[in-house]
Amino acid sequence: MIDVQRLRVLRAVAEHGSFNRAATALHLTPSAISQHVAALERSLGAQVVARSTRGVTLTQAGRIMVGAAESVAAELEHAKRRVDQLSTGRVRLTIATFTSGGRLLLPGALARLMAAHSRTVLHVREGEPEDTLPLVRQGAVDVALAYHFDGPLPVGPGPSSGMEWIPLLEDPLHVVLPETRRLVGSDVLDLAELAAEPWVLGCLKTEAYLRRYAERAGFAPEVRGTTTDYFFARSLVAAGMGISLIPSIALAPEIPGLRTVPIKLPRPIRHIGAVTISRSDRPHVTTLVRALREQALQQGQ
Repeated sequence: MIDVQRLRVLRAVAEHGSFNRAATALHLTPSAISQHVAALERSLGAQVVARSTRGVTLTQAGRIMVGAAESVAAELEHAKRRVDQLSTGRVRLTIATFTSGGRLLLPGALARLMAAHSRTVLHVREGEPEDTLPLVRQGAVDVALAYHFDGPLPVGPGPSSGMEWIPLLEDPLHVVLPETRRLVGSDVLDLAELAAEPWVLGCLKTEAYLRRYAERAGFAPEVRGTTTDYFFARSLVAAGMGISLIPSIALAPEIPGLRTVPIKLPRPIRHIGAVTISRSDRPHVTTLVRALREQALQQGQ
């Protein structure tokens, strides 16, 4: 039988990339980490990590076991919550969200959830998808509001992960520019028309996305500022620093002196959805996902 503690150790090694950092995270010694990994390898009859002077990497067998470790951790967390529900009569639900999506969709959806399940204890945490989706897979988060652009999710749901992606909204990106700019009279803009413009952007992923689209349009954008807040980015546009690329749901509240212009097809789009662990015995999660869909439909009307 495989020891659960050894799986936990392997997960930490995979996450931190070395025995020393895994030891620090688990409050163990590097020697204890090495012994747990060696014992796991003996029980499996296969090597799970490849050691080098630069750290450790997972073997194919190791990757399989880390996936199993995450599934076990999620099951144990789910069981713990069910036991807690037996003793308290309350269901605890943890929701993770990125800022703009949470501001738009969560308040109405949570109100619907509480109307149907008034004794639910809610916890909301903010974070980007690359940070929150692993927590869904591990069972620490029940539902995550997430997004992706034209590539895959940071942690792709699929048959091996047990994660489910529920699409909610398509969120086109728009050009935001001062009303004094020469392009404000256009009803729609081609990115190639913006080749000479400086940019200030609201997140690092938007910058990477802009650079990909700009390369297709034949230019390299001059980025003069990158923030972690779309409102701040628009404020810098209003101050005359440049123009910006902003998702539709991050265009409110309005800032005087700015104009928003759609981009010609094929326009860049941010895809917003909810991510859960596929499971049929979680009525509170089902209610919340339904409420998120209803809230998203309202926004699209």
